[in-house]
Amino acid sequence: MSQTTEAPPRRRGVPYIGSTLQYVRDPLTMMRTQYEGWGPVSDIDFIGKRWTVLLGPDACEAALRNADKAFASGDGWGYLVGPFFDRGLMLLDFDEHHRHRRIMQSAFTRDRLEGYTAALQPAVATGIAQWQPDPEFLAYPALKELTLDLAATVFMGGADLATADELDRVNQAFIDCVQSATALVRANIPGTRWGRAIRGRRLLEEFFGRHLAVKREMPGDDLFSVLCQLETEDGERFSDEDIVNHMIFLLMAAHDTSTITVSTVMQQLGQHPEWQQRCREEALALPENPTLADLDQLVAIDMVMKESLRIVPPVPVLARKTVKETEVLGHRIPADRLVAVMVHMSHHMPELWDDPERFDPERFADDRRDDKVHRYAWEPFGGGVHKCIGLFFAGAEVKTILVHLLRQFEWTVDPGYRVPMSYASLPYPKDGQPVRLVRR
Repeated sequence: MSQTTEAPPRRRGVPYIGSTLQYVRDPLTMMRTQYEGWGPVSDIDFIGKRWTVLLGPDACEAALRNADKAFASGDGWGYLVGPFFDRGLMLLDFDEHHRHRRIMQSAFTRDRLEGYTAALQPAVATGIAQWQPDPEFLAYPALKELTLDLAATVFMGGADLATADELDRVNQAFIDCVQSATALVRANIPGTRWGRAIRGRRLLEEFFGRHLAVKREMPGDDLFSVLCQLETEDGERFSDEDIVNHMIFLLMAAHDTSTITVSTVMQQLGQHPEWQQRCREEALALPENPTLADLDQLVAIDMVMKESLRIVPPVPVLARKTVKETEVLGHRIPADRLVAVMVHMSHHMPELWDDPERFDPERFADDRRDDKVHRYAWEPFGGGVHKCIGLFFAGAEVKTILVHLLRQFEWTVDPGYRVPMSYASLPYPKDGQPVRLVRR
């Protein structure tokens, strides 16, 4: 360790609560204030603990690349949501993470993705066809219902696995588990977020455990079946417990992140009709049921998706915990320190992006690629060994939804509308994201 390192400056606040409420109210403002006042590496009190905050692409890169293997993902997320997404891929580290990811990678090969994409097409078309035109249509809850139905189809093998009422209970269980992250009372007390999340986890374990034996005996092409059958050349397989843990995490990650991404796209296309028309022309040029290769050829829709992920990254902060003392940009971070890797701010830094609050999908055009100004300027899927294993599936799902949506509907959003986002968990619009929806 260099002798020139020093402890990060510490932002003092209300004990225990610290910067928690400021983050929940407006995370981007909180991050900018932190960065401008205390620099790219600093300490805060957050959700009952002292955290080291990393801001800007250089500081975030140090933790995500993790060259000296000092930052553990599982121990970081474990404090926030560990009891509820325990031993999901994001909560494993080092050799164990490598082993599980190597097995799971076989579920996300190109051939598998092509099969998942084919299964998405009729399910998306049918789901969107059921939407009813409305001048105050609430896009977010409609999209959340759709993505959960898609997860039931692609991840679990179809609606016959669960009734609509059961899927509603599963969805609520996921919501309760995710919202535990910013709970100030972290105990199993009835009526608290933490208490609801404990009950939600039990429901999810029972749900997946109940269907596991059937999937092992009569597998299909869905992800649940694939995980039950995967085996490496060395004979490594997932245990029943592994499969349940991975399914709970993957299903949460799949439908929550895709929902907010499409919701953001709908807002932006509703406020920028020229881009909506440009995307629609692309969608109409595709075959009725686009293949993965067809989706890969999309240009305008791809740029709009990436710009929406820049504006509202579905996971604005990545949690880590140091397993040994380390150094970031000249600051000494002790072992056993919780670390917040705040990638959200990098997406909005004027040092990296021209007029960062403006919707400008051309940033991602081949002749610009503003995201390449720094390797970690744009990281909606994280980075390093923990980069999202399902990022290509997520892209295919979002594009599929947009293609069918653009074919069936037109919509507008007031140009002055500013979405009231909640950051009590993963971001979502508190007002449900109203749009003026018209069938084409």
